[in-house]
Parts: sequence; structure tokens; C-alpha cells
Amino acid sequence: MKAAYFENGKVHIGEQPDPVPGKGQALVRTHSCGLCASDVHFLHAGQNIIDLSRRLGGPYAALDFGRPFVPGHEFVGEVIDYGPGSRRAVAPGRKVTSVPIMRQDGAHAVIGYSHDCPGGFGELMLLDEEIMIEVPGDLDDDHAAMVEPLAVGLEHARRGRPTKDDAALVLGCGAIGLGVIAGLKLMGIAPIIAADFHAGRRELAIKAGAHIAVDPREISPHAPLPDFGNRVPNLIYECVGQKGMLQRIIEAAPFDGRIVMGGYCMDEEALFVFAAQNKRLNVQFAGGEEPQDMATALRAIADGSIDVTPWLGARVGLSGVEKTLAEMSGPLAPVRTVVDPRVL
Repeated sequence: MKAAYFENGKVHIGEQPDPVPGKGQALVRTHSCGLCASDVHFLHAGQNIIDLSRRLGGPYAALDFGRPFVPGHEFVGEVIDYGPGSRRAVAPGRKVTSVPIMRQDGAHAVIGYSHDCPGGFGELMLLDEEIMIEVPGDLDDDHAAMVEPLAVGLEHARRGRPTKDDAALVLGCGAIGLGVIAGLKLMGIAPIIAADFHAGRRELAIKAGAHIAVDPREISPHAPLPDFGNRVPNLIYECVGQKGMLQRIIEAAPFDGRIVMGGYCMDEEALFVFAAQNKRLNVQFAGGEEPQDMATALRAIADGSIDVTPWLGARVGLSGVEKTLAEMSGPLAPVRTVVDPRVL
């Protein structure tokens, strides 16, 4: 199959072996796959991530950074066939997406970060038929590819156990932060405050459902809200992933505040437990999405409850992957560019 693959920290375009489905595995032809900031991070710091997984426990321990692997974990594709003995839960020809995890036929891997389960930057993938979900045939492929990144934000949002008494603050308005905002809006939470350095991302936050969006260099996002009875944000979502963020939030959070850590930071954090204890803070670490979040995200995108159209930028073929990854961290970059691996 044709694919964009990583090897020794470089992007290559070429042929990779066609995956062969085993029992419980579906063979899927990729239609569209989002390019994620985590792909960029893995491209440049993948060996560190692998080493941390081997030392601390993690899903990337079996990956060899010096061998080719095909990334891409935000995907939609068409079922082609199944391995022997499979239930064949979704008919061939139908579209599907999935949590990017494989657990069938003795495999346990993160799809896209595995030598055995290639991701959506390639023409063909293997999916676990027990957790893949069917996508409506009339749903646009690029919108369907946004189900996974939206589901991550929805998972983070619910991890905070928000209630109508909460004033929520979302720090960082990339895909995860925007997904958190959309999830909070879906749950009827108000007010929602968003903070980001970039004006374009603040505009997207308002479109996603935030009531207020601020530049934290100009206005403290932790300040009382005059338009909402001077309430102080007490439910704080960290969606930046930079060293030092947790301690800064602890210092700014109110008494009995709740903090949800969604940003993916690979550095060690130093914090004063004393400060957190004095305020009786609760810190919740959010992880990846679960099947329930995927189902909610798919339903919300399909019925229009959440509009991911503002997230989408260009659609590229395999030859555009390297350039897109190099440019996607800039302030003017779209939230998501998608690749169609059927096109060179």
C-alpha cells in the first residue's frame, strides 16, 4: 500500500506492506485522516516517548523508532474485508471510525503507533471490530475524521464532573480545548471562559460555545466575571501541555477548585503541594477518549449539535503530509488539515 510513514524522525512517502486482518480485525481502506499535533511531537521526540513508556509503563514501549511505522489516529474508512472467524459486525462497503486501539487476535496496540497496526496515513488499516463504529454514509469524510479529536475533548470535559453551579475555564484552544468547550456547551454548562494567545483560536472558541474568550497576556482568565455575577472560574481545564502550567493554575485557582489536566506534557512537573492543600484543590488527569465519547462525538457531528467545519483547513495527498506537519504549529494554521492517502 502507499503511505506516509515515519522512520528515524523523518517523513517518507512510499510502499509499506499491506496489513493482513486476523480474527476480530477489519481491513479498512482509509478515506480521510486528520494530522494531529501529537504526530508532530512524535516525529521529533518519539524516542523519548518510547523510552518513557518502557521506563514508566505506556502504550508505545513496543515501537522501534528506527523502523518504519504509519501514523494517523483520526480517521474514517470503508470496510473491505475481515479476518477469518470474525463476526463481520459492519457490512463491507460501509464507513467506520474507531478509538485508535487494537485488542483483537492477541494484539494490543495504539493504531498509528505500531508496526502491526498502521494508521490513517496509509491506504489500508486494521480496526478492532468490537469497538469500531459505523459512520452514516452521507456524512462528509473530513467531518467524520474529526470524531476522534472531538471525542478526546468530550472525555476531558466529562472528567471534570461539571454541574450547573460551575464556572468553567478552558486554557488553550487547540483541538482539545475546543472539544472541551463544545462538550461543556453540550452539557449546558455556563459560563464557559476560554483563554488563548491567538485571536483566531479565541474566535473559534466563541463559535464552539465559549461565552468569553480572553488573551491571558491582557486579562487574567481567573478574574471574577462581572457579566456573570462576579463568579470566579472554579473548574479549570488545562489544554496547553507545557511545563509549569499546573503550578500556575494551582496558584490562581479558588478554594475548593477543580483542575482537569488534559494537555500532554512530557516534562517533569514541580509543584508546591502546600499551595494545593491550603486551597483543598482537586486535580484530575484526563486520558484518551472511550467508546462512549466516540459515539457522542459522532452523533453530535452528524446531527449538527457540534459544528467542526471551522476546524478544517486544507485536504492534502500523501505528498503534502511532511509540509503540513512542519507548518501546523503556527498561529495561522488550521486546527486540522486532513490527508487522503488514496491521493499522492
